[in-house]
Amino acid sequence: MDLLNTLVDKGLRRELPTREEALAVLATSDDDVLDVVAAAGKVRRRWFGRRVKLNYLVNLKSGLCPEDCSYCSQRLGSQAGILKYSWLKPDEASRAAAAGLAGGAKRVCLVASGRGPTDRDVERVSDTIKAIKDQNEGVEVCACLGLLSDGQAERLREAGADAYNHNLNTSEGTYGEITTTHTYADRVDTVQKAHAAGLSACSGLIAGMGEADEDLVDVVYALRALDPDSVPVNFLIPFEGTPLAKEWNLTPQRCLRILAMVRFVCPDVEVRIAGGREVHLRTLQPLALHLANSIFLGDYLTSEGQAGKADLDMIADAGFEVENAGEVTLPEHRAAAGGCGAHASAGDTASEGAGCGSHAEAGCGSHAGGGCGSHDGGGACGSVPAPSVEAAGAETAGADEAGSRTTGAEAVPTGARTDLVAVRRRGAGTDLAPNA
Repeated sequence: MDLLNTLVDKGLRRELPTREEALAVLATSDDDVLDVVAAAGKVRRRWFGRRVKLNYLVNLKSGLCPEDCSYCSQRLGSQAGILKYSWLKPDEASRAAAAGLAGGAKRVCLVASGRGPTDRDVERVSDTIKAIKDQNEGVEVCACLGLLSDGQAERLREAGADAYNHNLNTSEGTYGEITTTHTYADRVDTVQKAHAAGLSACSGLIAGMGEADEDLVDVVYALRALDPDSVPVNFLIPFEGTPLAKEWNLTPQRCLRILAMVRFVCPDVEVRIAGGREVHLRTLQPLALHLANSIFLGDYLTSEGQAGKADLDMIADAGFEVENAGEVTLPEHRAAAGGCGAHASAGDTASEGAGCGSHAEAGCGSHAGGGCGSHDGGGACGSVPAPSVEAAGAETAGADEAGSRTTGAEAVPTGARTDLVAVRRRGAGTDLAPNA
């Protein structure tokens, strides 16, 4: 179709699509979803080949958060039956990280619940970063600690942090509907602080909270303007005991369309499938690898994910390969601009046009909901793919009612699938081995 041909051409040139084109991707039918995946896959392969970057989450401090982010199982007043514990010691965190690294992860995302770190917390995390880097040569470390105060990003950078995650989560116009204890502007400010300190910015979104297509497009365009190196895409996990427990609005096909839209708008950026991958994509997860070039390995912050070996088998069976520590994630033009992990693949020399990810303005990191660096539930480094989505996608578990609601151009079933959500009971904060 003409729309997809136009979007492929723009993606190969790193040219921004129009809002109408982005909305049209979300409005395509299920009958066209394979065509959409094939088109966006051309853009993904142009900038990232067939490499898949693996990331591993370590939840340094779980639960007990004073913020009220509606999507998060660690929120103030949450009744979700998650693990709750205070700060892991540096050696405990390093042992937890080793499990993911042994499974092939290239980046470790250190996440902690809370509004933002105190200076003492930054010191704790700095000690943890040093412990992990001393024991694992070449590892990337992303911190996801919430809203940053002046000087804290610089201290994390000095301690060896490579990146900071803080997700925007949703559009500015609807942000007040999901969180009241901090603002959208607070999140943007933290991303800008991280970027200004020389940290690679990681910032993404959460889909499936009842937002309109226009909201999804708004937040992705806002992310492109901030220009993070990585954009985690979280799919809300409606955790029982949270305000969004009944928001089961996503189908596997809709998730694929959302990922394709993000890839077209941010063609040369690390697009990461974060929280909710197993829950919402289900058996169509391999198709999503044609759109995103990065995933989380194993379990998440407060929920369990697909077994690490199953992830590795899925990548190999789909014809992709795990990106190793010696390879640069970002294309050459972004790497040259200072992006984390950047020597690009051969041939990545596109025009200088604007591309999500050219390091022009801000970067990664939202503490409330997105992933590594976001405590609420969004998703970036520190995001929660399947059942747990505090820092990566939205962790919310299940509703008991079925029905349907309209999302974009289609009616989607909202029957709760509590059988798909499992609270994490192993790994960091426990005496049991992780699912890495």
